[in-house]
Amino acid sequence: MEDLLNITHLDYRWPGSRRFNLSIASLRMRRGETLYLRGASGSGKSTLLAAIAGVVDLPPGSITVDGIDVGRLRGGARDRFRANHLGMLFQLFNLLPWLSAVENVMLPCRFSSQRRDRAGPSPSASAERLLGELGFEDTALLHAPAGQLSVGQQQRVAAARALIGSPGLVLADEPTSALDESAKGVFVDLLLRECAAAGAGLLFVSHDRSLEPHFDRVLELSELQNGATTC
Repeated sequence: MEDLLNITHLDYRWPGSRRFNLSIASLRMRRGETLYLRGASGSGKSTLLAAIAGVVDLPPGSITVDGIDVGRLRGGARDRFRANHLGMLFQLFNLLPWLSAVENVMLPCRFSSQRRDRAGPSPSASAERLLGELGFEDTALLHAPAGQLSVGQQQRVAAARALIGSPGLVLADEPTSALDESAKGVFVDLLLRECAAAGAGLLFVSHDRSLEPHFDRVLELSELQNGATTC
């Protein structure tokens, strides 16, 4: 099966740093796979996601996503790549507080015609369906400004936004850090179910080891940075 994500000989240091912040020999993900990547705070998890998303400059050939060489992309091509192929789920959600829940979920469809087409004839209906699947039982909340929602509700909006339009790969950066213990497993199960329905791969980074049993595969970032090759 063709890889969804392929990282080969990735060495990256932030500007001004004297050491490599990432040095990964090999990391591969299959299409539809769910991968839990654990690591302590400051170990480079967020840097890795930034590299995959093309937020930082990379040498050509070091990262491919869905057959696209991220290091060869420049300017607007990187923005289109992120909009078309990636769902992004952040620790701080990054919602627009004045937009409704549905409007926030639909944002990727505004920036990507591919995501809009894959969302179906009515992106708003797709957004409402995703929110319903993620626990929005009160339909009045669908059109409430995101800034008026609870933390848990905002998290579900962020997850639906990452999933709309069936991106090939969802990147999740510590998305359960704001939840209590009883809510974490429920949210991760919902996220995994929706990724499976969309056929999306999920790269989930965290330091919370209680979540590991939910995933197809578990890796330790420090092992990769020491040069371990993982297939």
